[in-house]
Amino acid sequence: MTTALYDVPGPRTRQRHRLYGLGGTVVILALVAWIVYLLFATGQFVAAKWTPFTYTGIQDLLLQGLGNTLKAFAFAAVLSLALGAVLATGRLSEHRIARWVCTLLVEFFRAMPVLVMIFFIYVALKVEPLPALVAGLTLYNGSVLAEVFRTGVHSVDRGQREAAYALGMRKTQVMTHVLVPQAVRAMLPAIISQLVVALKDTSLGFLITYEEFLHAGKLIASNLDYDLPFIPVVMIISPIYIGMCMLLSWLANWVSKRQKRNPKVEAVEVAAPEPGTLLPGGRPKPPA
Repeated sequence: MTTALYDVPGPRTRQRHRLYGLGGTVVILALVAWIVYLLFATGQFVAAKWTPFTYTGIQDLLLQGLGNTLKAFAFAAVLSLALGAVLATGRLSEHRIARWVCTLLVEFFRAMPVLVMIFFIYVALKVEPLPALVAGLTLYNGSVLAEVFRTGVHSVDRGQREAAYALGMRKTQVMTHVLVPQAVRAMLPAIISQLVVALKDTSLGFLITYEEFLHAGKLIASNLDYDLPFIPVVMIISPIYIGMCMLLSWLANWVSKRQKRNPKVEAVEVAAPEPGTLLPGGRPKPPA
């Protein structure tokens, strides 16, 4: 079969694609094997570099850093969503001044590097490490989420808005009961992606002495007097960061599937007409 976009690949093309896939797999496996060989050759798996992680004090330091990372992320995520909603509402407002002010804030904080904002709040305003980190992450991610919310609302078919206004609904009712519930599905992947960015950016806290997860790993790697286990620290911290990001993605998929099962958004099946069904004029439908 052919489609309007492309022709279905034939036998030779499918065979060529299999060869490409096989070649790419071989290259990736070779690269992984080379990295593992280098790790063994440089002595990264010797017992002396991994023994410190069995100490209770080292484990407590890592757990405390992980807890601080999750705390900063929780504050930044909630505040970023709230700020994004406020700025998006302002950009969608019919009042020109509110729209211009929110647009200026969004464009400014989106263009400003998040590390610069964190340093400015920490050094110039003399704010404590945790509030400085949360404020910088909130300003940046909130401005990005504002654009996500605005484009999500605009992605809803225009007829939905017009039909709601035709029913006599006010703008606030149209936004909260018609547009936003439909836009959430389109916005959810982008929202989760931005929250993943916020989670990873919490690692910038170690630059302002906030004792988060990466800061704890840096202390462990730099303060031990023997063998400096930088690579083992990275091999422990990286999978945990990846696991937290994957957990956020799983949460997004779970929320999306739950929305699809919600009876409020499910399509309603209409029974097929049967003999005897009344026509719009009120007369019985003639038999076939």
